[in-house]
Amino acid sequence: MKLLPAVLLSTCCVTGTAHAQEYLPILQYHHVDASTPRSTSVSPEEFKQHMDYLKETGYQVLDLETALQRIRSDQPLPDKAVAITFDDAYLNIYENGFPILKEHGFPFTVFINTGPIERGHRSFLTWSQMEEMQKSGGVFANHTVSHPYMLRLEEGETVGQWEQRVKQEVADVESLLVSKLGSTPKMIAYPYGESNDSVRKLIKEQGMVGFGQQSGVVSKNSDFANLPRFPAAGPYAKLSTLKVKLRAKPMPIDAIENGGDFASEQPVKMALTLKEGRYRTSELTCYVAGQGKALLNWRDDRTVIVEAEQAFPVGRGRINCTMPDQSGKHYYWFSNVWIRTAAEQRYVTD
Repeated sequence: MKLLPAVLLSTCCVTGTAHAQEYLPILQYHHVDASTPRSTSVSPEEFKQHMDYLKETGYQVLDLETALQRIRSDQPLPDKAVAITFDDAYLNIYENGFPILKEHGFPFTVFINTGPIERGHRSFLTWSQMEEMQKSGGVFANHTVSHPYMLRLEEGETVGQWEQRVKQEVADVESLLVSKLGSTPKMIAYPYGESNDSVRKLIKEQGMVGFGQQSGVVSKNSDFANLPRFPAAGPYAKLSTLKVKLRAKPMPIDAIENGGDFASEQPVKMALTLKEGRYRTSELTCYVAGQGKALLNWRDDRTVIVEAEQAFPVGRGRINCTMPDQSGKHYYWFSNVWIRTAAEQRYVTD
């Protein structure tokens, strides 16, 4: 059995219902460096500011794998629970992020792409550094071998060959995690956040948990083959933005229509049906990436049609929806991501 760091044992295993939380916001980072691409980076100073805020305001930073297991088995988390993750195995996580995490006693998860690690790329972690990080709450999970666009066919590749390649990308990392680090948490972050029904079916069959790049909060009702996280770097690195996300709750959705994975030349549209309850529906707001507010048309008291005014350009587009709870202290949050493909990209859309 894997031993848990003392800090984890003191925060994750809350009993009783006092101050219990049934959901988990998860923070997503990439680089911790001031000289790397801003869109995926926080400076060491910004990262320390984030971690200091979590510590000073009583947030309970949990081991991700353990927290998800508790949510799925109806065991409460502590109030103000949160988890910290990184995508890609960048060396600056070890150099600039790890000392801060260690100082604060925070567990964390790094989703690693093993290709550059095995090649000894100087900008990526080594297995010995990861072993050191494990001793202070670090957990390492799957981000594929080569960080591909997982839904694209290679030149001349059949769908059957694509399926086998995707399986191998995942399986090779799982084997390395076990042989090099002793275990795998059986979690994967999809490169670029992209997955489809076939990939998510594969992940479920392997008994794994998958993460996309849509924002939101994890609850028992989430799709555990495509869980949300909150980006906390680049334009989202401001502490004021982070505070709102840390107070987020899962949108109380009963059903989603026309969410899907792919967009066409037509504007995207989806229908959200809320669970029975009293909500501040007049304050529900949805934003379309690059366009501003979405059009909202309430079909009835519980179901709203959310529609973009324009089609997405080629690439990934999203709609984020938020609504204050009755207290006004928290926001319900939901996000859906679509991929608008180009023919030459050879996406597998089924």
